Amino acid sequence: MPTLVAKPPQGDDWMHEAKFDGYRSQIIIEGAGVRIFTRRGLDWTAKYRDLVEAAKGLNVQNGIIDGEVVVLNEAGLSDFAALRKAITRRQHDLYFVAFDLLHLNGHDLRDMVLEDRRGPRSTVTLPPSSSMRVTSPVSSICCPILTVV
Repeated sequence: MPTLVAKPPQGDDWMHEAKFDGYRSQIIIEGAGVRIFTRRGLDWTAKYRDLVEAAKGLNVQNGIIDGEVVVLNEAGLSDFAALRKAITRRQHDLYFVAFDLLHLNGHDLRDMVLEDRRGPRSTVTLPPSSSMRVTSPVSSICCPILTVV
């Protein structure tokens, strides 16, 4: 979980990713079935109908993908107020931003170092014009940028 600090840590031992303002969620793919759960374990599959359909298009037999459900504004930034409206009225505005792959096709990846989990994550192909996105780390040499943002 992201933690507020006065200054971002630097060095080769650290990876930084953007913090999105949305709902932390996990997509669980089991065969032809897809379910989406909140961080508190609530089943929000029915609320995220379009994301469920997008997840069915992934080349995954079974898996657990950890990420954030967001709505992006015109500048590409997450917009929490718009997210709350989109869940009930504008499903097509929802995006799932994946930042971790916990299980993939029968393999538990949680014991792997995060950098090593990125390898299998890259084998998951996103359908064209999908509402699914994948985060990328920012190197620690970009930390001056983080202080501006």
